[in-house]
Amino acid sequence: MRQVSRRALFDASSAILGSIGVGIMLLASNDSHNVTNLAAVVAGLTLVSVAALSVLRRRPSYSGPADRVTLFRAVLAGGCATIVVLSLWGTVPTRSWWLVLLAAPAVLLDAVDGAVARRTGTASKAGARLDMETDAILLLVLSIPVALTVGWWALLIGLMRYLYVAASWVRPALQRDLEFSQFRRVVAATQSVVMVVVLIPVVPLAVATPVAAAALALLCLSFGRDVVELERNAARPVHP
Repeated sequence: MRQVSRRALFDASSAILGSIGVGIMLLASNDSHNVTNLAAVVAGLTLVSVAALSVLRRRPSYSGPADRVTLFRAVLAGGCATIVVLSLWGTVPTRSWWLVLLAAPAVLLDAVDGAVARRTGTASKAGARLDMETDAILLLVLSIPVALTVGWWALLIGLMRYLYVAASWVRPALQRDLEFSQFRRVVAATQSVVMVVVLIPVVPLAVATPVAAAALALLCLSFGRDVVELERNAARPVHP
């Protein structure tokens, strides 16, 4: 047990140090103000620290191969957050190649951590939760520059899951577990891919806007189906 705890501490610490390294590398590539630099690094480091702490807080403490892939994705997402903050201050373009170079592997690796967990027999609810939260925060981060590119409505892509969670506080039926849905899985994977495509600097706005709109429509359809299913299940009478 002690050895596993050391593994978790090493992985979490490596993720935080990696985030600092990525932040320094990104800041070295631009001439922004010190205050802007600090805000950008803090944004990325905070994102990664939350993921690292989620690993350290597990009881019993452990970190598996899939968790290391997810933590690496969190480091990439933290780098995306750093670039987004810099873009909000106007020191880097809203759509930049640096952002795409960090976001693309973070999105592609989403298909890796789950496969690694299954292949190594280390799949767990905690690992799945870390993966899901990393996906959600990455999508939220990427939706900010996308919204600045195609319109404020694109921010709903990143906010949708958090709005759903907020709605579940009011409607307890939404807190129930959902059955597996391939449609839901494909739609969720599509969102991040669309974000990356829209953020590629050479993609024309005439293409980026309808692509982002289609992604949002699919996401609304997916969440709508889940809400209807959960409400129907909650309305069914419980037989003793």
